[in-house]
Amino acid sequence: MPRVQSTVVVPLDPDRAFALSQTYGELRYAWDPFVREQRLLDGAPAAAAGVRTWTRSRHRLQMVSQYVAFRPPRHVGMRMLTGPWFFETFSGGWNFVPQDDGSTETTWRYNFTIRPPWLRPLANPIGSFVLGRDVRRRLAAFAKACDDTEIVAALGGQQEEAAGNSH
Repeated sequence: MPRVQSTVVVPLDPDRAFALSQTYGELRYAWDPFVREQRLLDGAPAAAAGVRTWTRSRHRLQMVSQYVAFRPPRHVGMRMLTGPWFFETFSGGWNFVPQDDGSTETTWRYNFTIRPPWLRPLANPIGSFVLGRDVRRRLAAFAKACDDTEIVAALGGQQEEAAGNSH
């Protein structure tokens, strides 16, 4: 199974970096160049393990995914339930590691399996290139947002929701 990832150090503590990474709605759209529309499903008030999400990308691709791990402020993991035909499996995750200076090392990772199986020898390198570029661009946009005082200030109550404290 191919894996692509990117890592950057952001000037936020893990709690705020985690919260920003898990925003939805207008705040997410303000920093994430990939997401055009995204929402929690089944009436979920906040992200948590087991919660399903729906996402439409800037490419008009749609995916329903589910949080398989939600451990603020250190780790988030998701897996695709339904999505583009060419993915047999797709998953992703964020990891946040506090640094001594108060910043956070942030890693974003994708894992995928292409279908049909006979196409994998050709499609896996292409998928790794395209998804690798995508995860680097998205993480660079996230890092830029972590430096944006307006975006960080807008976290407000969303920081508590991302940490799973809004019930």
